[in-house]
Parts: sequence; structure tokens; C-alpha cells
Amino acid sequence: MSAATVSYLHRVRELLAGTLSSVEAGGSLDLESLVSELASCLNSLSENVASSASDDEHENDVTLNARDDEENDVIQVLDEILKFLSSPQIDQDVIDALSFELPKVISKFAGLSSRCLELAEAIVDRFVVACNPRDMLPVLCEALDAARVSLSLSSSSTPLLHGLSKVFISVRRRHYEQLKVAVPIVLNVLKDMSLEPDMQPEGLFDKALGIAVSIKDVASKLEKEEGTRVRSLLGLYLMQITAVLSVSIKDKLDSGVPLVIQLKPLLAYCGLTHLGLITGNDPERLLSTISKDDDDDFLNSLHNINLGASLLFIWARISPEVADVANDVNELQSNPEKRWLAYGMLKHILAARDLLWEFKRHTIEVLLDIVKGVTPSQCNEEIDCSHYTTSIYAALQAVTLVIMYAPDADLRKKTFETLKRIISDIPVPQRFDVLKALVTNSQSSTMRGILLDQVKNNMSTSSLQATDCDAHVSELVELVLKPPHGGPPLFPDQCDEVLAALNLYRFALLNNSTGGNGFLSRKTLERDYKGWLLPLRTIVSGSIAENQRDKDHDQESSLEILCVLNRIESLLYWCIELVEERLKTH
Repeated sequence: MSAATVSYLHRVRELLAGTLSSVEAGGSLDLESLVSELASCLNSLSENVASSASDDEHENDVTLNARDDEENDVIQVLDEILKFLSSPQIDQDVIDALSFELPKVISKFAGLSSRCLELAEAIVDRFVVACNPRDMLPVLCEALDAARVSLSLSSSSTPLLHGLSKVFISVRRRHYEQLKVAVPIVLNVLKDMSLEPDMQPEGLFDKALGIAVSIKDVASKLEKEEGTRVRSLLGLYLMQITAVLSVSIKDKLDSGVPLVIQLKPLLAYCGLTHLGLITGNDPERLLSTISKDDDDDFLNSLHNINLGASLLFIWARISPEVADVANDVNELQSNPEKRWLAYGMLKHILAARDLLWEFKRHTIEVLLDIVKGVTPSQCNEEIDCSHYTTSIYAALQAVTLVIMYAPDADLRKKTFETLKRIISDIPVPQRFDVLKALVTNSQSSTMRGILLDQVKNNMSTSSLQATDCDAHVSELVELVLKPPHGGPPLFPDQCDEVLAALNLYRFALLNNSTGGNGFLSRKTLERDYKGWLLPLRTIVSGSIAENQRDKDHDQESSLEILCVLNRIESLLYWCIELVEERLKTH
């Protein structure tokens, strides 16, 4: 036994014995002081172990032996504490006092070895059995919250989560209120763990599932309203941990399939269906059940439930072992309103930054499937789409992000096809408004060009020609040719959107024969001619001349820019000629 062991072990024994003596003497203040000193002693031991581990950068026989000695030191100290807590002579006041401090510090040793983890869990379990569960719940929650700043959150949280799962079952009343306090803390811990570079999804899932099973056990014992609320909380928890688990997967998705399969009975117990998840109806239903009297802090802890609900559907598409969703896809194909709801849910995956690209690839494939066979003529314009427009717009924004940042051409191609099909699925009265909002809010010149092309392509359909979208063409073209922040468009940075804007303007001129008012009124044409087209001609000519001069320095780059500028110039002259012809007829 090392000198350090003798020192710490002897001091721990002294302090534990002192707690018994203080109670016998009726000194509550002495007991509190002794417990605090014991916690400080254990914290000191923890810091020494952590310091030694950080100093051992280069392992050799000496450092390995020293580490083994430290592990044995900790094991003996933990074993001594467990024996003391298990003694039949221990007073309840002593164990209650120790329960407020020891779980927090004991958990710090759990990552040292499997034996240390075993002893730490046994000590926490002893407190759970011996103390009032209503008192232990805030103690373990506080310890979990404190563990979030530790260097080994995964290991230090294990005995605490294990104990918490037992406390849930032991609580005798006000179950929902107790869970409402604990679940956000558990979710924060699990989220932090998912971001650890060495975190294994299996280990994370086991911890999350243990809590879920305990909540189910609680719900199964309750009746009426409280049982419904706990069951609803469990359903939302399952969605949230699905999001956390998916983020923790850093390699192959296949590794997550056996884990998600284990959620099937719990999802069924909560009355969740994959159609209800992908349309958002199930998350909304569960939230409405629990959120009547809940504060914002609790609801904010459930901020990823829509992401988790969408991911549960995607996991089912990844593997039929998770669920068979073929009938759900058929339902989405045939029901526009449910399909629009699905767009709004799947956007959460496309916009998520921490997920593997494979999740987004599967999501794009699902979107292509559910819009398969849907043509503009099939869009039932009698259905009011205005309620869904905001979420469809957000979904399309997420789709454009995938187009811009996808890691390979195949995914970009599929995503572009998805963009076109979703736009076509929007009823005509709302379609141009959505396109206009996408163009206006896009920060990418290339994406603005793509979206302006979609405006033109949709104007070519007979249904869209019947609307007054021509009246808004000038507004979109002005956004590009005369930016609201001032100044002309910048070349070559904005070549893509300028080319697309001129193409749209030319198309509208050629296909609008109404004359007289609005888009083709003399006032509007003169404004366009003098305000945009002639000034742009000067700018484009200057840019071409400048690039001609720079051709000798960087021939390949300048030639590429010149080709684009020449196309812009040609299209610009065409637009000028068309406007001049129109002005002659007015």
C-alpha cells in the first residue's frame, strides 16, 4: 500500500467515523462540517489522479505501474465508503448528510476502471435505497449538471444516470413534476456526451435507453391524466434522444440500426406512428398534452423533437427492420396536405449542421419519393395552402443549402430535382410568392441565378401565365440589377444572377402581350431602360475591357470570365432592343 493510499484511506476512515460520533453527540453542525471535509478530501484525491494522468504523456513501465497504484488507491477508498454505507449501525441522519455531497464527487472516479465504475454505482445505489427518493432526485440532478464540465462526462455520468433511473421508479407521488425537473438535465448531459470525439453511440444509447425504460415503468403505474402526461413526456424524450444518438454517429449509419430498433416497443407504447412523426402531428399532439402549465425552460429542453421525429422516419427508410413505411410514403404521395407537412419536418434534417451527410442523402431520396408522379396539374388549388407556405418556404431554403454544400455531384443533382418538384407541388396562388421570398433572401449569387431560372420555368406553364406574376418580374430583376444596398451588381461575383435576371426579363418581354399597364406600361419600360439597362451596358462594357487587359496575367481565369460577360452583354442588348421596340408602339 502506497503512502498516498495510507494518507487518504486513513483520513476517509477518520472522517466517516467522526460523522457517527457527531450524531451520537447531537452535533448537527459538526456532522455538516465533517461531510464537507470528506468531500474536499475526495476531491483532492480526484485532482491528484487527474494531474498524474495528464503528466503521463509518454507511457512506460514506470508510469503504467504508477497508474495501477493510483487505481488501487481509489478502489480501496471507494470500498471503504461502500462498507461504511452498508453497515447496519449507520444512522439515517449520517447517510442523509452524506447523500448530499458524495454522489457528485464519487462519480469522478467512475472512468478510472471498470472496478471503480462498479463501486461508484454501488455507492450511488446505496444512497438511492437508503434515502428518500424525493430528496435524491435533486441531488443526482445537481451532480449530473456539475458533471457536464468534467473531462470525462461519459464515465462520470454513468453511475448518476443509473441511480436516477432507479429514483424515478421509487418516487411515490407528483411523478410528472419530478420528471419535468430531471429530464431536461438528462437531455443536456446526453447532448454534451454526443459531441465528445471518442463517444461511442452504443454507450450513449444504453444510458439514454435506461432512462426511457424507467420513465415507461413510471407511466405504466399511473392512471388518468398524470399517466397520459408522463407517457407524452416519454414520447418526446424518445424523439429528442433519437436526434442526440444520430448526431453521435460519426461513421457508418448501419451501426445505429440495432440501437434504433430497440425503440420500437417504446414508440408503440406512446402511440407514435411513423406517419404521425413525419407529418409532425404526433410531436404536436404530445406537446399539447404536456405544455399546458409548463415553463419555457422545460419546453426549451425539447427543442430537437421535430428533428428526432423526422430522423425516426429516415431510420425506417434506412432499414426496414426499424419499420415498414411504404404505406406511409403512398399516403404522402396521395395527400397534398400531409405531403406539405412532411416537407416542413424534413427540413430539420437538411438544415442540421452536426449530422452526417448520409442522413441528408436519405432525406433527399425520401423527398423525391413522396413527390414522385406529382405534377403541377395535380396540385389541388381548392386546398388552402397558405397555412403551409411558411414551412414549405423553410424546407426549400434548407434544400438550397444542400445544393450549395453537398459533397458530391450525384447528391447535388438529386437535390436540384427535389427543388424543382417541391416548387411544382405548391399551388399556383402561393408558388410565385414562395419563389420571390427565396430569391429575395438568398445570399448566394449562384443560388439566386438558379431560383430566377425556376421563376422563368414556372412562368412558362399555362397555369402560372394566368396569374399576375408578370407584375412582379420587374421587382425581382431590379433586386439584382439595382441592389437595395446601393451600387451596380459586382462582376464577376454576381454574373450568375445577372445572367438569370436578364434571361427572366427577356422571357417576360417576349411572352407578355397585354401591354398598356403594369409590367409593360410605358412608365415602367422607361424606368427599366434608363435606370437599369443602359447603366448596366456601360458597366458590362467596362468589365469586358478590364478583363481583356488582364488576360495576359491570368489567361485561363480571364477567358472564363470573358465568356460569361459576353453572354451577359449579348442578352443585355437583346433586352434593350425589345424594350426599344415596345416603347415605339406606346
